[in-house]
Amino acid sequence: MQKRARALVCEFLGTAFLLAVVVGSGILAHKLDMGNVALSVLCVAISTGAVLFALINTFSSISAHFNPLVTTALALRGEFAWKELPLYVLSQILGGICGVLVTNLMFDLPALTVSQTVRSGLPLLLGEVVASAGLLMVIFGSGKSRPESQPAAISAYVLGAIYFTSSTCFANPAVTIARIFTDTLTGIAPASVLPFVGAQIFGLALALPLCGWLFQTDADEKKARLKAEIDEAYMRDKLENDYRRDSLESL
Repeated sequence: MQKRARALVCEFLGTAFLLAVVVGSGILAHKLDMGNVALSVLCVAISTGAVLFALINTFSSISAHFNPLVTTALALRGEFAWKELPLYVLSQILGGICGVLVTNLMFDLPALTVSQTVRSGLPLLLGEVVASAGLLMVIFGSGKSRPESQPAAISAYVLGAIYFTSSTCFANPAVTIARIFTDTLTGIAPASVLPFVGAQIFGLALALPLCGWLFQTDADEKKARLKAEIDEAYMRDKLENDYRRDSLESL
């Protein structure tokens, strides 16, 4: 019970800080950019990548998903208990919302505002599919090849993806929902949330089987090899039996 409580607190705090850096850097950058939105997005990307690296390293010994998409992917891969999923997702969403509210107050804005920034259209949704699928591939690929470099790989990907994807890489349902509550540069209008989350789920559906095939564990490889050997033995026995039957019938 204590272990679960610690994990949920880590998910809450980590997602809260993640939203604080996304929203806070957006607010401050927008004050300094003199109309250059690309410069603001770059500031958000660098800040988010740096803080995400710190957060993963801080909380990964306990729990550092910070993303319902990641938690769901782990459950689908059999690496996380389904019964824990609702509490984790709830902690992430509540943490994200609290992070946004506190950040609004830090910058002398009303604690709760509703974003008017509409983010719609197929190009943005495609950007979310790409961002989400890419994030999951980086997580599982780096976790397989070099686990010690996983925090750096994830952070570097997020930094770049904020800048190279048309949607600026939300790639996280908790982040998407929480950003409803800030009418600033990084906000998202409520009507745009469901399509964005749908695109993220579609990215998950694309990435998961691909990751399962590309980044097989040793156990998966042994299981596949054993199955191939069994199939080969079965076919050999079947051919031998067929040959004997044909020989007997010809007598």
